[in-house]
Parts: sequence; C-alpha cells; structure tokens
Amino acid sequence: QVQLVESGGGLVQAGDSVRLSCAVSGLTFSNFEMQWFRQAPGRERDFVASILLIGDSTNYADSVRRRFTVSRDNNKGTVGTVYLQMNHLQPEDTAVYFCRATHRLLGRAYWGQGTQVTVSS
Repeated sequence: QVQLVESGGGLVQAGDSVRLSCAVSGLTFSNFEMQWFRQAPGRERDFVASILLIGDSTNYADSVRRRFTVSRDNNKGTVGTVYLQMNHLQPEDTAVYFCRATHRLLGRAYWGQGTQVTVSS
C-alpha cells in the first residue's frame, strides 16, 4: 500500500524557516519522481519543487527558487523521506503543502494529505 504523509507545517512569522517532511512507503523509489505542490485558499494547486529519487536532479518554481530546497534521505528500497526546506518565508507562501509521487514512465501519481503552513506578517 502506497502512503505519503506530510508533516512539519505550522504558524510562523515572515522571515522564518520551516522544514516539511514527506514520509513515503510502498513505492519502488527508482521508478518515481517526488514533487511538492501548494494550494492557497481560493487558488489552484501549484507546483513548488521536484526531485528524482535516484540521482540529484531538482527543479523549482520561479517563486521559490533560491529560498526553498528539496532533498531526500538515503531511501532504502520502498521507504524513505523527502524534505522541503523553506527559508525567508513570506505571507504569500501561506498554503497547504502537498507531496506527490509520480511514476516516471507511467505517469501514475499518489498524493499525501497535505500540511498547512501559515506565514504571518
């Protein structure tokens, strides 16, 4: 059974840092790319960052480049964790943050339940 569980959200002040975690299980890691998305109230879910689970290739939305960093631990087979380090947070970063695992060839995707990040000014 595939499971993605996000954690680490909360209420912070502008300029603070937060690290989100996404605990992943039930996937064959070499076949998947991990992404972070966010959804602010009344808005669509937007791409934030991605990382391959084999290798170090990363990609970022322009709005978070140089402030956010996506990384992963040493995943073992079908269990591991992906992180999103968020620095210099601004009120516009307030959203529910989701992680997603996407099969690199088949396109099948799995979502976590999301974690709320609220940045006060």
